[in-house]
Amino acid sequence: MVALVVLVNVLGARTGDTGSPRDRDRAPADVSGADPGPREDLPVLPLEVPPVTPAAEESCPAVMGKLPLELAGEPSRRVQSDSPYVYAWGEPPVVLTCGVERPAGWKVTASAIQINGVQWYVDTADPESTVWTAVDRPVYVEVRLPAGVDSAPVTALTVPLAEALPYQEPSPAP
Repeated sequence: MVALVVLVNVLGARTGDTGSPRDRDRAPADVSGADPGPREDLPVLPLEVPPVTPAAEESCPAVMGKLPLELAGEPSRRVQSDSPYVYAWGEPPVVLTCGVERPAGWKVTASAIQINGVQWYVDTADPESTVWTAVDRPVYVEVRLPAGVDSAPVTALTVPLAEALPYQEPSPAP
């Protein structure tokens, strides 16, 4: 696509483009990256998070470096927390927290859902949100979705999560 735009621009310049309005209307579309929008458009989101552990300090910076500025069409937003390993998008917010404790319901008898090679334990006990926790990485990574939001944000996060953290055999509670 970019090569085509360059070719059209080069050939257009050679054919005597006069810059008339008619010629400008036929100009190729701008293919530069779009800005997902300013983060300050959404208010700062205060979040309570678990204390940062040594395992989180070791693993979570890689996760945070891979997160997208936009998730499922929603812009990122600033958060206020005691941990640098929390990120949010949109309103109502989708919140990712890296380095959480093993979910209480993640037991040998519980099932997991695999998406793009990442295993997730899904907790639907809270009617206000669905909590997805990646259970096969060196640290647990939680994604909290507002009620009514489908799994698209979780699906989009599996690729950066798998790139940032290596697979580790899941260890549910007995």
